[in-house]
Amino acid sequence: MTDAVYTDIPFSAYDDFSRRSKEVKAKKTKVKKDKKVTILKVFVIVIGFLLLAELFVMTVIVPGFTTVHIQFTGVRKIPMEKLEAKVNEFGGSTWIQFDTAKAVSVVGSMPEVERVTVDKHFPDRVTIDIKEREAVAKTILYSEGHPVTVQIDQNGVLFTSETVSVVRDTSIPLISGLPIDNIQEGMRLPSVYRTLMEHVAEIRRLPQKYFAAISEIQVVPKEFGNYELIVYPIHTHVRVLVDNTLNEDALKYMMVVLDVVNSIEPDVYEIDLRYGSVSYRKQ
Repeated sequence: MTDAVYTDIPFSAYDDFSRRSKEVKAKKTKVKKDKKVTILKVFVIVIGFLLLAELFVMTVIVPGFTTVHIQFTGVRKIPMEKLEAKVNEFGGSTWIQFDTAKAVSVVGSMPEVERVTVDKHFPDRVTIDIKEREAVAKTILYSEGHPVTVQIDQNGVLFTSETVSVVRDTSIPLISGLPIDNIQEGMRLPSVYRTLMEHVAEIRRLPQKYFAAISEIQVVPKEFGNYELIVYPIHTHVRVLVDNTLNEDALKYMMVVLDVVNSIEPDVYEIDLRYGSVSYRKQ
């Protein structure tokens, strides 16, 4: 029978090996964590640098050194080239250099512009909102011996336009006889005639196109700054004399009288509706 042999191995050596193994693992884990933290720090630093660079570009480079982008709104008839040329008159090619007060002054000085507002939008955009003058009447004046069609808004401001639509628009009445010697863009009619323009504007807003039946309205100045009107209807040789009150009722009354007189007196060339009575003259 063989006796069993027992070797007495000290447990302290095993414990020491286990402890060292754990320390090695802990160091490796710590190294990995340190690498991750370092990478994360580098990433944060890079992102922060890029954000600072972008902030610098957006707040300094773009507004101060790049060309400003100008957008016009509300424009229907004014040529865009004309507006751009006006804006370029005072410079301001960058957003920082662009002067909104000058833009309002320069663009607002254009006779065909009634109102203008300018807004700057950081970092490189400017919007110019324009309300164009609306022609309620037109007249023909002479410039250097040539006839020029001039538009008139309801405030009595005279302005020209490069479009021919106003000339052809029969809803915009032709008014002659206004006491204007020469063309000065942006000038106003004398105050006594502004009431006439307001009346014309009110009639044009009506659903009925009364002025489409009228070829011309002639102003006849009177003493003390007053005036009367001569209306020339289309498709008839008769002219109608009226006072300075032009409204829907007056036009309706005029049309009725024209029909009646033409039916009973074909040789009439003038009807007088002034002073609250009806009279006519025959050829």
